[in-house]
Amino acid sequence: MRLKLLRRRLSISAPRMIVRSHLPWPLRWAAVALMFGFSAALALWAFEFGKNIAGLDRHSADELQQLRVEVAQLRAEREKAVSIANTAESLLKAEKTVQDKLAQQLKLAEAENMDMKADLGFFERLLPASAAEGVVIRGLQAELKAPGQMRFQLLAMQAGKRASEFNGRYDVTLSGTLDGKPWTFAHPGGSQALQVKQYTRVEGVIDHPPQAVVKTVSVRVMDLNGAVRATLTVKP
Repeated sequence: MRLKLLRRRLSISAPRMIVRSHLPWPLRWAAVALMFGFSAALALWAFEFGKNIAGLDRHSADELQQLRVEVAQLRAEREKAVSIANTAESLLKAEKTVQDKLAQQLKLAEAENMDMKADLGFFERLLPASAAEGVVIRGLQAELKAPGQMRFQLLAMQAGKRASEFNGRYDVTLSGTLDGKPWTFAHPGGSQALQVKQYTRVEGVIDHPPQAVVKTVSVRVMDLNGAVRATLTVKP
């Protein structure tokens, strides 16, 4: 029996034997990683060496520098365009504001013109049909504004519809009593210039002694030669 077993082991039909090393797994992985790292470094060196031979790095650096310059120029042009656009927008807004103000002023002027035409028509209807041509005083108002101050308003008109412009002067005189005695006081500035094309409103304030009692206010209109053309007296 033993002889048969010995023959089987020594013959070709004997079972195979496997010899395995007892190297630890971490060392095996480290060896594999080292091999791959060496291969990658070798490939990178070959790639860089090939680029240097072909001159790719030099051309790439020049192109990169040129691209940076072009980008800087484009940014500067963009900022300039944005600045111009902002300035244009501001100018447009300012112009629109001015146009709006002018439109409002035009509307006010048109309204004032209509009011003046209406007033002129009203004043013309007040004039008698047989009135002689020349300047007339159509209204005079006087009121005590404060002690020692008399405020007056007068309206002078041309009676004729086609009368030429009147150039002359007017003066205002206050009459009454002061300390129980008769008192008369003329405008401190003397007679004032007066121009009347169709009608003219004139107003002012006359300072007088606060103790005076004003009973009447008189207005005279004179031409440049000093001739009296119109007078009117009212009570304040």
